[in-house]
Amino acid sequence: MENQTTILNQEGTIIDNDIEEQKIISLWRFIFLSVISLGAYEIWWMYKAWRFYQQKDKSDINPVARAIFSIFFINSLLGKILSFAKEKGYSENYSSAGLATGFIVINLLSSLPDPFWVISILSFLFLIPAFTAFNFAKLNSNDFQVKEQDSFNGRQIALIVIGAILWFIIIIGLIEGE
Repeated sequence: MENQTTILNQEGTIIDNDIEEQKIISLWRFIFLSVISLGAYEIWWMYKAWRFYQQKDKSDINPVARAIFSIFFINSLLGKILSFAKEKGYSENYSSAGLATGFIVINLLSSLPDPFWVISILSFLFLIPAFTAFNFAKLNSNDFQVKEQDSFNGRQIALIVIGAILWFIIIIGLIEGE
């Protein structure tokens, strides 16, 4: 028999300790990290969402592959998030297919010539409804531990520094041209 520690939430019910502690950031941090990282943070967020569902559903999905190949899995992720949020009392609604299509189309604009490719940075806009729903669902669930993150962690700070350097190089390149 497996030796597991029983963890109780504030209401005294047992928390599923197969699901790692869920960290929640504000919408503004999500937007900032998405923009400063040129969209790389969006892939990280999708990875963390898929990892959550892997642990919650005890499935054998590969969260890394699903995040990297998000073009194929974004619609199902957005649908899972909305279903989970609805279970937890979320009253808003969104079209998973519409948001997924917008996300993919905006990301495809990254192949446009300078400076028009910068439009692809706005892909985070199509994740905001799901991001908001996912945070709501996590905050309104008693099945696992949730921690609201009030400052940037070390990985996020590293991402900000690298992103700032990349943005500096991009801006210099756009100003000076070829």
